[in-house]
Amino acid sequence: MLSNSGMRFAVFVVSAGLLTCVAEGQSPSPEQIQINTPYVASPPRVVEAMLELANVTGSDTVYDLGCGDGRIVIAAAQEYGARGVGIDINPARIEEARANARDAGVDDRIRFEANDLFDADIRSATVVALYLLPDVNLRLRPRLLRELKPGTRIVSHAFDMGDWKPDKEVVVEGEHVYLWTIPPHEEQRH
Repeated sequence: MLSNSGMRFAVFVVSAGLLTCVAEGQSPSPEQIQINTPYVASPPRVVEAMLELANVTGSDTVYDLGCGDGRIVIAAAQEYGARGVGIDINPARIEEARANARDAGVDDRIRFEANDLFDADIRSATVVALYLLPDVNLRLRPRLLRELKPGTRIVSHAFDMGDWKPDKEVVVEGEHVYLWTIPPHEEQRH
């Protein structure tokens, strides 16, 4: 509880129709952020632009963190022959994504896992796709820089990474799409 002149307050976070209470001095947990990140699908043209901007090829493994219905990794497999992994904390979305992959005939090239994006093993990604809220992108950024191999491309629909300037940015149907490339790790520079 926050206090001000003897009054105590709780901080409530309302998002996606959910109400979460966070006590004084605490940050929301990854689970709270995940739950409070609403599901909004990227339009097909934006998905196309994300994959084009990341220069996806058949040798890539595309990870979509917060994959929803799986449309990004499905498109990567269909259009480019890439492999893919979709991660979402919502098991219902994962089941929907698996069904969509089967219907698209690419379920042999992609897999979906119900997991928290902060806990999932993402080290084999060569491309990471994001459509997350700005605070989630910022919390995820150190992990991306630490765990991904240099040269891994990151594409984000709508939201940037704070002071990490994108390599490229395009606007598609009024929506921003950003691209970053993981630089060499510090120990590799010496």
